Amino acid sequence: MKCADLLKGIEYKCIKGSTDTDVSDVANDSRRVTKGCLFICIKGANFDGHSAAAGAVRDGAAVLVVSDDVELGENADVTVVKVADTRYAMAFISANFYGNPADSMKIIGVTGTKGKTTTTYLVKYILEKAGYKVGLVGTIETIIGDKTIPASNTTPESLTLQKYFREMKDAGCDVVVMEASSQGFMLHRTQGFIFDYGIFTNIEPDHIGPNEHASFEDYISCKAMLFKQCRVGIVNRDDKHWEQVTKGHTCELETYGFDEKADLRASGLKLVTGAGFLGIDFKVSGLLNMEIETDIPGKFSAYNALTAIAICRHFGVKEDDIKNALAGAKVKGRIEMVKVSDDFTLMIDYAHNAMALESLLTTLREYNPNRLVCLFGCGGNRSKLRRYEMGEVSGRLADLTIITSDNPRFEEPQDIIEDIKTGINKTDGKYVEICDRKEAIRYAIEHGKKGDIIVLAGKGHEDYQEIKGVKYPMDERVLIREILEER
Repeated sequence: MKCADLLKGIEYKCIKGSTDTDVSDVANDSRRVTKGCLFICIKGANFDGHSAAAGAVRDGAAVLVVSDDVELGENADVTVVKVADTRYAMAFISANFYGNPADSMKIIGVTGTKGKTTTTYLVKYILEKAGYKVGLVGTIETIIGDKTIPASNTTPESLTLQKYFREMKDAGCDVVVMEASSQGFMLHRTQGFIFDYGIFTNIEPDHIGPNEHASFEDYISCKAMLFKQCRVGIVNRDDKHWEQVTKGHTCELETYGFDEKADLRASGLKLVTGAGFLGIDFKVSGLLNMEIETDIPGKFSAYNALTAIAICRHFGVKEDDIKNALAGAKVKGRIEMVKVSDDFTLMIDYAHNAMALESLLTTLREYNPNRLVCLFGCGGNRSKLRRYEMGEVSGRLADLTIITSDNPRFEEPQDIIEDIKTGINKTDGKYVEICDRKEAIRYAIEHGKKGDIIVLAGKGHEDYQEIKGVKYPMDERVLIREILEER
């Protein structure tokens, strides 16, 4: 492929060599430079790719894309292209290199502080029930047909994202649904293509600090970029920041929510309790009219379902198909019910910080359980403040807390438990401590009482426990099955 073809859509200046140069591959990691490739010098948090430019040339790079001057020596046989921002340029180069696969699929981008993961899985589930083939990119994994790839970033680097798009297109996908993070927008990972549908779920102060966002306003402005990069914007009108997020939008705009002015409205929310499960039902009116029931509890689950409905109606999915899909929808590790008894409800959830845990426990309190039991631990080599806060939240909202181990990493599990107890001791909450997570789950199940709601928090979709740098297999679903078999 010619260098000039890769640079379409970018303002650039060729300061050495010729853009007629043939390019065999594209790399943004100096360890992956191959003969004849185009190497993009990216400035990262800990490493500046410009410092690897000369080494990339020695390793055979045919083209360098830079934003700063680089020292190469007079005899360096390489084409050098200068751009204002190499991350921005990389998005277009990547799209061009992989043949702009997004142009021939429908791309759905979901942004927001909460609800992104659940919404994307609900959309995938509904659309696949309606006959579409759907690729997914998100916090947990990327799904391409039968292949799953564990995620390292919610929104991958543009070079990786475009590679996934190409694989999805080749696998016959009609639609891609992806989580679009604020970091993804800030670092231009989502440039080089247009979202067909951009969705905003909600926003709260989060991801603010070093190497993230300088302020809440900056966080909002990054989320707002979606509505200048999509054809149709679908936003939660109930969020008090929705107008700020959509200010200056260049897309068609529609709204959803419980607000009576929303284009797609939810009303009449009811909490449903059954043998070993919790759920909701509510009415939908406006752009569609139907009644929805789903075995996922809480008002935030109504928002997730309503968001999915708002998206899927654009794909011509019949109302009965939406209803039937949502009635059986499950999202791994997100308020995931695991049936162990008709007497009490057991669920697995990824809540691993105080804000998420408080939201979850407050929601479950609305179902008036006999007891609300919360089992959790905290990860090692992370902020101790999280441990104090989660302990305090569980002590305040749960009737019984079972403190256990999560991913201790390079810390001693008992030391982490002691930090959690510091928080819980600020409350009058009852607790037991059982360091071994399987034994803690066994205790929860064997001591479950009629009408209890038991939450296993923190691990969610994870199927490992990280100890001293090693990830050991540990899936809570497997542990529960083993415990039931052993009984």
